[in-house]
Amino acid sequence: MATQSTPPVIQRSSLRMTIEFLLKDRPSLLAACFLGFLVLFALGAPLLAMATGHPPNDQFRETGMTPTGIPVGPNANFWLGADQLGRDVIVRLAYGARVSLIVGVVASIAAAGIGILIGMIAGYFGGKVDTILSRCIDLVMSVPFLLAALALVSVLGASLPLSVAVIIFFSWTGLARVIRGQVIALRQREFIEAARSLGASHWGIIFRDILPNLAAPIIIYATLMIPASIVFEATLSFLGMGIVPPNASWGGMLAEASGNSIYLTAWWLVLFPGLALLFSTLAFNVLGDGLRDALDPRVRGKAK
Repeated sequence: MATQSTPPVIQRSSLRMTIEFLLKDRPSLLAACFLGFLVLFALGAPLLAMATGHPPNDQFRETGMTPTGIPVGPNANFWLGADQLGRDVIVRLAYGARVSLIVGVVASIAAAGIGILIGMIAGYFGGKVDTILSRCIDLVMSVPFLLAALALVSVLGASLPLSVAVIIFFSWTGLARVIRGQVIALRQREFIEAARSLGASHWGIIFRDILPNLAAPIIIYATLMIPASIVFEATLSFLGMGIVPPNASWGGMLAEASGNSIYLTAWWLVLFPGLALLFSTLAFNVLGDGLRDALDPRVRGKAK
């Protein structure tokens, strides 16, 4: 009697299973596609300016405005219309995307690095070190964001580096708290005790044994920090504390449209920057939620 052979067990890596989950998750896939398009849109801003013949800060008052001084709407020459100075909206939108992505990614990476380091130190060493660092986190979180930004701008003047620095200063605390809690739960695990018994240094244990086990919360939280940084930058630019005009930014475009109520007749001046800000932050949040589910083995198991 022939015996039935056992089918081979196919082992798949955690990374492969995560990618497969994201490819099957339609909202995450759509969000990733939109963000890919946004990156290409931002990188292609100079090419777009060459194709339209409209540099971002040049004013085209004869073709971009009507004889009565009203900006022209979307047409074959100005694909998304012109603004109140006769500048091309789609070109400025692309250059604004460059600012938002640079600020969002750079500020989030820097803030994540600070939060991870402080959180690991506080959680691993505990005691007085934990108390001092935790109070520092509470102190930063108690400072009013806009009030501090306004004070710094009044002293140093508005600039892109200052905007990035302000966003970093107010963004690292949340991740530091998350990492601190994770490290407190990990530091008494058996593999940490084994590393100590083998003579591993504190910093070796922190970076070689603990940090790899924090990859999932770090990736998820850092992804969700990017849209917050984009909104922070747009808020600062809208209030005149961010990107210095005439350089384009989404917040600055919204501020210029609302300053003299031109949006009442030129609706495209607030619609397109507003939609860009809305969909970019929404896409990052959806992708962050998808990564959270993809990196959770319990959720992946239910999705099979």
